[in-house]
Amino acid sequence: MEAFVLGCGGMMPLPYRHCTSMLLRRDGDLFLFDGGEGTQVSLRRLNLKWKKINAIFVSHTHADHVTGLPGILMLSSQVDRTEPLYIYGPPKIKEYIETSRRVLDMYINYPIEVHEIEAPCVVYGGDGFYVRAFPLEHTKTCVGYTLEELDRPGEFNPEEAERLKVPRGPLWGKLQRGESVQNVDGVTITAEQVVGKPRQGRKFSYVTDTLYLPSIAKEVKGSDLLICEGMFADDCADQARAKKHMTARQAGIIARDADVKRMAMIHYSPRYTDRDLELLLTQAREEFPKAELTKDRRRYEIPYVE
Repeated sequence: MEAFVLGCGGMMPLPYRHCTSMLLRRDGDLFLFDGGEGTQVSLRRLNLKWKKINAIFVSHTHADHVTGLPGILMLSSQVDRTEPLYIYGPPKIKEYIETSRRVLDMYINYPIEVHEIEAPCVVYGGDGFYVRAFPLEHTKTCVGYTLEELDRPGEFNPEEAERLKVPRGPLWGKLQRGESVQNVDGVTITAEQVVGKPRQGRKFSYVTDTLYLPSIAKEVKGSDLLICEGMFADDCADQARAKKHMTARQAGIIARDADVKRMAMIHYSPRYTDRDLELLLTQAREEFPKAELTKDRRRYEIPYVE
């Protein structure tokens, strides 16, 4: 699993910073989280197969999170796409997509299914994983998302199976499915004897545009990678509260309380140059020493924990 930062800026695009957008790649599936202005540019520069995006998860319908979506919808009609594109988001996302299609007179030659959601809820699922939305608090309805994998079966030990005189073939398959079998001597062999303990799945979390809420840490608990808004420094805490955003320090507090493995901040205020972002990083690291800064087109690998 890999996460790509397509844009890390908030409010407005800058020459060196596109608006907020993330792409997650898992076993060939592509999932887009928000689609701010400049999303297509980063997709092109990273050579990511945007036409293969399975689903789009929108946090809320402020312009800096959705203005990149119409272009993606139109571009997808330039290829032979037959699979549906699923779009999920809070109220108004359906109206936004439908109005954009009508006003821009889009030529769309593939199915688009838009689902307005009411968090908390599971919004999407696939083989061995699901995506869950949870409520945030912003100036309009906003949600965060987690993509969480189910635990994987334990690793099968063929050498031990042979030592226990279980012949290769269908009996090995039964053991891997958790069933007991009889070996060539008629002795019952259980799955636990040849299959290791279940291996933990991975978890990706995406949180942006919200007041600090203690409940967020519970939702993103144990994430392998948390992408979290860190829009302001401490001296702008009152402004952050008034506009229902978070400071870098609060992002660090969430990461600390959620015991995440990695946390990288996103959705910076345009007041901060790239050099200024070191201040945000310092303040976040006072709460969570492993805090990181996202940057446009940065890639994060999310490996299995063995």
